[in-house]
Amino acid sequence: MSIPVSMSDTKVFYEEESSSDRLARKAKEAPIFPIAIAICTAAVAYGAYSYKNRGKMSTSVYLMHLRVGAQGAAVGALSLGLLYTMANKYLLGNKQE
Repeated sequence: MSIPVSMSDTKVFYEEESSSDRLARKAKEAPIFPIAIAICTAAVAYGAYSYKNRGKMSTSVYLMHLRVGAQGAAVGALSLGLLYTMANKYLLGNKQE
């Protein structure tokens, strides 16, 4: 991927951006996103670890429950980040841009 560096009426110059540079830029823009990814990964790791104790539940049903749990954890983390950002911006009056 590349991002625009300079824009004029006739030319647009692009600077190549590596995957690690892009991840670092996205983490600076939205710091809760890497936390949500880590929570989702932890939920999947826990599910993989506890797979052997699933009882008589079929594998497909267990994996569906695991997917829903991991997605719920990620959405919950993103929602908490959004609430934190809104509280800082609107309730506490911290106008950071």
